[in-house]
Amino acid sequence: MSVAQRKYFTEVAALADKTVAVVTTNGKVFNGTLIGINPDNMSLCLADAKDDQGKLCHRICLNGAVVAQISSAEKPFDLKALAGRLEKVFPTMVKLYEDQGFIWVMDKVKLTEKGIVEGSGPAADRVGKVYAQFMSEVKP
Repeated sequence: MSVAQRKYFTEVAALADKTVAVVTTNGKVFNGTLIGINPDNMSLCLADAKDDQGKLCHRICLNGAVVAQISSAEKPFDLKALAGRLEKVFPTMVKLYEDQGFIWVMDKVKLTEKGIVEGSGPAADRVGKVYAQFMSEVKP
């Protein structure tokens, strides 16, 4: 897989759990939360999706062959900037897994855009403080 392909799939994967608008090849529009995507054929699954007539679907799965466009109004979370901030506090102890959506700190604390998902103790407390400060700056 080329670097460009990897970057493309990283961007698409970053839309997971975000509100998106999907336009199909026949012009239908669905707005919902992207909960699953198959990178091999771009098939995807939306939760709580509304079609262009306002009809609500609890789940809708769309074949990649009919997906013409996926868009998001939400600004993506800047995991790289958070990793940079953590690197200042924990030099050489921060590993960014941007394509998988998480950061490892000291090989003990796992952090996503939602906060700490693994780890405890003083290191996790310090990571939590850096995360809270970062979030207060990006979300006014």
